[in-house]
Amino acid sequence: MRLPDRALDGNGVTRRTALRRGAGVAAAGAAFTVASEHVGSAVAADAAPGEGRDSSPASNSGSGSGSGSEPYLPRSVAGIRIPGSRLARNAAEFARAASSETLFHHVMRSYLFGCALFDLRSVPYDRELAFVAAVLHDLGLVEAYRTPTERFEVDGADAARRFLVGHRVPAERVEVVWDAIALHTDTGVATRKRPEIAMVSLGSGLDFSGNGLQQIPSDTREEILAAFPRKGFKQDALSTILSLCRTKPLSTLMHPFAEVGRRHLPDFPVPTVEDLLLGAPFAD
Repeated sequence: MRLPDRALDGNGVTRRTALRRGAGVAAAGAAFTVASEHVGSAVAADAAPGEGRDSSPASNSGSGSGSGSEPYLPRSVAGIRIPGSRLARNAAEFARAASSETLFHHVMRSYLFGCALFDLRSVPYDRELAFVAAVLHDLGLVEAYRTPTERFEVDGADAARRFLVGHRVPAERVEVVWDAIALHTDTGVATRKRPEIAMVSLGSGLDFSGNGLQQIPSDTREEILAAFPRKGFKQDALSTILSLCRTKPLSTLMHPFAEVGRRHLPDFPVPTVEDLLLGAPFAD
């Protein structure tokens, strides 16, 4: 098949280049569906149903920045407790300092919606882990943490790992957070993992697309939206997606964000799955 070989963006990426680099890339899904029956059940032994733990061996360790920029966080929203451990506070401060207000409100709603879904089913989980993973899950959208080629989910997971290692969080807990962030747009996989990983995917997916919103009681939904208003989230998210498509298009190869690039950017250079299949160097 013949593909245009003209450089189509500021990085000089062509469809032919993208096609060559596409071999072996794993597909990333964006099915924001609530598949709770598949949620893993591996949790800390002392987690109570729907409550989760509010501390960990690292909760009172680490070095907060002490910058005075710590965001105000209520102790609870709609009856959903926000962890008060040092690690949780430091993570929230870190995310707020890095993010716009709109993005920070999104990650907070993601935590609260995820908790609301799991509390309705009395699923046990580690509350501190769920909170930290949720509040850090979109660092890869922030320019300071973007790499030239990685998917934004991996950029965010790597940034979160560096933060947690710097706060002396045990390696096994760091890996749960890394997986939760790296997998959060792939609900079909995330919901087969442990609850804290599934919660970030389901909570962020609900806030992004509304899928599963009907399961949240109306008063709970209203309190969450009042505590952390959306503030133009749809347009903000669309602008961010387009920014990724323009500046690092190959990171969207076989990623749902590529659909946005193809719709809005003339001559978007990233090939489709069909292009990759038909362009494979085999003489069928």
